[in-house]
Amino acid sequence: MKNFLLLITLLFSCFSQAQETTKGTIAGKLMDKEIKGETLPFANVIIKASNQGTTTDIDGLYSIDNLNPGTYTVIFSFVGYETLEVPNITVVAGKVTEINTALGSSAASLDEVVIKTVSRRDSQVALLLEQKKAIEIKESIGAQELAKMGVSDAATATTKISGVTSSEASGDIFVRGLGDRYLNTTMNGLPIPSDDVERKNIDLKLFSTNIIQSVSISKTYAAQNSADEASGNVDVSTRELLGIQELSAGLKVGINTNAIGKANNFKISPNYDNVNFGFYSRDLGTRDALTQQSWNTQTADFPLNYEYSITAGKKFGDHLKVLFTGSQDISFEHRQGVFREYRANFINDSITDAETFAKSVNTTGLLNASYQIDENNEVKATSLFINKLTDEVFEGGRNGEASIFEETEPAEDLSQFIRDQNTKQTRLWVNQLTGEHQWNPKNNLTWGVGYNKVDADEPNRIRNEVNFSNSIVQLGRTGGFQQRKSAQIINDEEFNGRIQNSLNVIEEEAKNLSFSLGGNYRNKERNFGSQFLGLEEATLNMLNPTSIDNLSKVFTLDNLQNGSLLINRLDPDRYLATLESTAGFLTANYGINKININLGVRYQKDDLNVKYDVGNIPGRRGESNKTYNNFYPSINLKYAANERNNFRVAASKTITLPEFKEIAPFEYVSPTGQVTRGNPSLEASTNYNLDIKWEFFPSADQLVSLTGFYKNIEDPISKVQDRGSAGIFSFFNSADKAEIFGLEVETKLSLLKAEEESGYNLDLNLNASRMWHSQDLKELKDIQGNFIRTFRYKGLTKTDLQGASDWIFNGSLNFSTNSPNKLLASVIANYASDKIYALGAPEIQTQSDLFYNDAIIEKGFVSLDALINQEFGEHFNLKLSGKNILNPEIKRTQNIKPSTTGIETTETVRSYTRGATISLGVGYKF
Repeated sequence: MKNFLLLITLLFSCFSQAQETTKGTIAGKLMDKEIKGETLPFANVIIKASNQGTTTDIDGLYSIDNLNPGTYTVIFSFVGYETLEVPNITVVAGKVTEINTALGSSAASLDEVVIKTVSRRDSQVALLLEQKKAIEIKESIGAQELAKMGVSDAATATTKISGVTSSEASGDIFVRGLGDRYLNTTMNGLPIPSDDVERKNIDLKLFSTNIIQSVSISKTYAAQNSADEASGNVDVSTRELLGIQELSAGLKVGINTNAIGKANNFKISPNYDNVNFGFYSRDLGTRDALTQQSWNTQTADFPLNYEYSITAGKKFGDHLKVLFTGSQDISFEHRQGVFREYRANFINDSITDAETFAKSVNTTGLLNASYQIDENNEVKATSLFINKLTDEVFEGGRNGEASIFEETEPAEDLSQFIRDQNTKQTRLWVNQLTGEHQWNPKNNLTWGVGYNKVDADEPNRIRNEVNFSNSIVQLGRTGGFQQRKSAQIINDEEFNGRIQNSLNVIEEEAKNLSFSLGGNYRNKERNFGSQFLGLEEATLNMLNPTSIDNLSKVFTLDNLQNGSLLINRLDPDRYLATLESTAGFLTANYGINKININLGVRYQKDDLNVKYDVGNIPGRRGESNKTYNNFYPSINLKYAANERNNFRVAASKTITLPEFKEIAPFEYVSPTGQVTRGNPSLEASTNYNLDIKWEFFPSADQLVSLTGFYKNIEDPISKVQDRGSAGIFSFFNSADKAEIFGLEVETKLSLLKAEEESGYNLDLNLNASRMWHSQDLKELKDIQGNFIRTFRYKGLTKTDLQGASDWIFNGSLNFSTNSPNKLLASVIANYASDKIYALGAPEIQTQSDLFYNDAIIEKGFVSLDALINQEFGEHFNLKLSGKNILNPEIKRTQNIKPSTTGIETTETVRSYTRGATISLGVGYKF
């Protein structure tokens, strides 16, 4: 906290000395009127009555940077062509004003000039221009392109970038084959917390596109960013007011094809009685809920998806801009398939009708205010509130075919039925204050401070496990907690800050030299608690429910008071975790002619402490303290061969810290009964990264690129099937080293480009990645050479990296018109090939080649989305979208080779479909 207060003092000390505001940019494209469809290269573009200007490149693209906010006249000229003056061009701090026009032998009229002010990360032209000039290897997708693709959230947005995919099994985002623990996520450049005990990074699906300005992924490390990454940094930029005022509203309705098939029997939990407008308010303690709240499911109203939103913004005077956008999205989903679990190549559990009903309500509000104190200082405040409520009902065994290991004997002729009802509520509040200033023309200061708070709770989880036949329903007989209600809380609180001062030492046409000095601070604390309470009958078959749909019949206060029911209570599981990260960095950037060299070094100290009190380890209590402090260098080289071609090389060293949930040995039980447990002995990974990239810009809005990359990871962290009779997954440094080689190809092409109003446009975006990856599997021995344990199984000494697909493809075909009533139609497809969901593990350590559990594989599949958007005048638009149209089967498999037969077969251990979602929306701009 001392460090944090020192940083705050420094920030405001610097703030008081700041003198000049953020700059703006004028950019665009100049066409040749004499040759239809051709650009006009090497024309002059100057700011009237100033010495600022540039020439268009070979594609007619130009950019004039570092302009003070204000109003300008821009002059376009070329030998043999009429000169065009465009007056009253407004430059906004931190924005790009695009001016697209044409010159010819006769003077152009002003109504032929297209002018618009966009965020620097909004339009595809602005984003490609930023990528072209950027020092590091970076890719972004803006609001304009997201609208073309019908993208609804930030998670989906990331999968439109090359080398990025998501896992249906875990929900994680994978960049270049590396998942959640190897990524870092920020909002407006500041850290944001996770909403889920199972993840390091926040669920990006919580960020709906109405609050997104752009999503960018820096795939190479730069010293100003946290070193806790290996595959990249995902930064979500939130919306700001563009222009003077904005007021719009939208409404969308739709169906999920799977959910609508359960219209008369879509199940929700009894917790939904305590939900109002998407907010859960608990009125009973867990103990009282055992007998005073139902254990039976309820039926939802007609499962219709709908969303409504409103956006309002206004500029007040010359200094203050305010924008608010809010929305609520209600969605239904139904999944049905199989679940199987094997131990040592023999079946443990089998459910052939595993079924999940989910109703989600996502409420979002974003408030952004920017204040230009004077011509020299600007400050922005952003507050984001998200409340996501998910009510989930899981059932398995209703068909009478389920079998759970050692629950009953075959002679009893009983099958098993499991029901798990859970309500998850995440309340996330992110507050940020940022500023950008310039002490003098060569000295620029940026800073930011943030406060984040997360309450991610499971306030009342209800679980039943019973045995049944046509004649009897019997309460589960093992463990005493097969009929239980539980509560889980996560309270996260975080303070963070950043500061960076940049100094331009040399600014010449063919040479530049600059330095940046800064620091970061982060203090994050998590308070976790979990409480289990179970009901158990005093003797077997004393209480028999009338049916599996009326279990509440026996869970009454009378049965508790007369001794037929006993309450079992486990001591609460708790852990308190803190992370304090303090860092300082220095970068130097030198450019001469076409070459740019950026060198950086970061010193970062991370103190990670987890104190736990959990029931699944001897003595319950323990503590894990880990401190990592090191220098993390980076180098980014860029050679701009000409206006169209860039060649880049980047290299860096980074760290991957264990996450709280990976260290705390708490056991989280999934609805199917599988357990994920932390490992206090887990250590950080060290990563070495190398990238080589070629970028070709055929025109202002087109791109072709090829990237080769290599990563060497020491002590990689993997999810592994641990030993034991239950289906337990844990986290281990299962290898000494992992390696990834990869190639990425990306294209953004304009197949048709019409300049006239009645014309048509056709754009094609494609990217593909091919990766080769492996990790060795460790065998641990003590200093005397005695065997301790092995991660080798099935005779394997090497295996693929968990979560990495060999192939990833993303593509979109976008059709649009230039008419006043614009029509947009898009088709978007994605594919990621098979990947390891969890590594295999030996069942008997000393005979790992014979007794083992093989790896679980998540199978690849194709997803297909489509969108049609029609504008009607200046105010209305109508949007029809279809998502997951092919509705592929999501499947995980495992190779099984029982010792009794010696024959290996591939078995499905989890499968389901998500259903296609069809939506119709209408929007209105006032």
